[in-house]
Amino acid sequence: MKKTPHARRALSCLTTALITGLVATGALAQMPTPTPAFATPPAPPTAESTDPVKLGWMVGSPPPPDRIIRWADGSFYTFPKFRWSFSNFRQLGPTTNVSRGLGAPVPLPRAERDDLDAVTFTPLGKTDPMTWGQAFNANFTDGVVVLHKGRVVYERYGGALRVDGQHIAQSVTKSFFGLIGQILVAEGKLDENAKVAQYVPELKDSAFGDATIRQVLDMRTGLKYSENYADPKAEIWDHVRAGGVLPRPPGYAGPQSFYDFLKTVQKEGEHGGPFAYKTVNSDTIGWVIRRVTGKSAGENLSDRVWRKLGMEQDAYIAVDSVGTEFAGGGLNTGLRDLARFGEMMRNDGQFAGQQIIPKAVVDDIRKGGDKSAFPAASFPTLPGWSYRNMWWVSNNEHGAYAARGIHGQAVYIDPKAEMVIARYASFPQAANGFNDPTSLPAYHAIAKHLMANPR
Repeated sequence: MKKTPHARRALSCLTTALITGLVATGALAQMPTPTPAFATPPAPPTAESTDPVKLGWMVGSPPPPDRIIRWADGSFYTFPKFRWSFSNFRQLGPTTNVSRGLGAPVPLPRAERDDLDAVTFTPLGKTDPMTWGQAFNANFTDGVVVLHKGRVVYERYGGALRVDGQHIAQSVTKSFFGLIGQILVAEGKLDENAKVAQYVPELKDSAFGDATIRQVLDMRTGLKYSENYADPKAEIWDHVRAGGVLPRPPGYAGPQSFYDFLKTVQKEGEHGGPFAYKTVNSDTIGWVIRRVTGKSAGENLSDRVWRKLGMEQDAYIAVDSVGTEFAGGGLNTGLRDLARFGEMMRNDGQFAGQQIIPKAVVDDIRKGGDKSAFPAASFPTLPGWSYRNMWWVSNNEHGAYAARGIHGQAVYIDPKAEMVIARYASFPQAANGFNDPTSLPAYHAIAKHLMANPR
């Protein structure tokens, strides 16, 4: 089929898309198109109008040509197609398994309630209230589980996600590997004050060579590395092409793996300065974890978390051409398993009566990072927050902290309310600043409601 100029332009834009938790390409679909004078502008997309099941993506043997989603042409990461892709990533790219083992899953007790959908809150910057039930579609939610005191009080699914399905966690992945990094510190296997090059000599000539493990874990590294997704020359594109996260252009001759790319990252400024969110730090920690333990990142996740927690399902994680896990955003899990993980973190590292990870590790995350280092990163919806071990710490009156991924992925933990919220979503815009106004106040409202109305 002959491509129109518009189609060719759209295809070129696909090279600015990042699958596993990095970019804001979904916003491209929200750009208005010119309309004649007096014409009625098109309605903004809604969860209902972009429901992947109703749209029939990838249904048929084979699917009709206009219902096919492919990795090779980048269509898998265009809105609304990624409403299907996020729940079906294993069909699109190479992955490796994160085993739960062979034992029976540890059940999640249930005490479901029917009063949460009516809980109201006021979105940030707005005056009109919204209900929790309304926020489900407003945030393009694919699934959400709320735990209170370790029991499931609310569970709801939408989009292409099923109760027994899996969804990409995007940058929630970072928090898993930041956690493992801190576990290794607590075990004395990793010196947080040592330079990265001590563990990975291959990085001695890169920007990471003289960065400490602590600086990498807290993303306070001075790197010549931009995640400005509007800039086609930003280093983020070299990173994801090297890992095969995006299709490579014809004639590509750059780094062939995450390992190869990490060695090319150059220093800019000094380490230990302001917090600067850069995914490349997570892949560096992944390399350190592999080197220190002698096991892959996925095996570490299986041994230290998945098997111990008695998860319902195996997880899986995206890998590059040499099988290296994408530690920055490639993890895919079941929603209930994400909730189990959050409950373990809320309960000081315990789950079902077993100490899964050291309490000291959870305490180190909860205390947060240097708040004075955070504002320079410019997250206007997160005033007063900080960053520690690749976790986001609110420093609010409830001591809430979270693992966050673009397009609305979240594990939100409120220790004071004894509440955990696990959510998967496919919000049109990638940056969480677009959904935070209807997410963060909603989480806090549910926490206060559960505290005021215990059952």
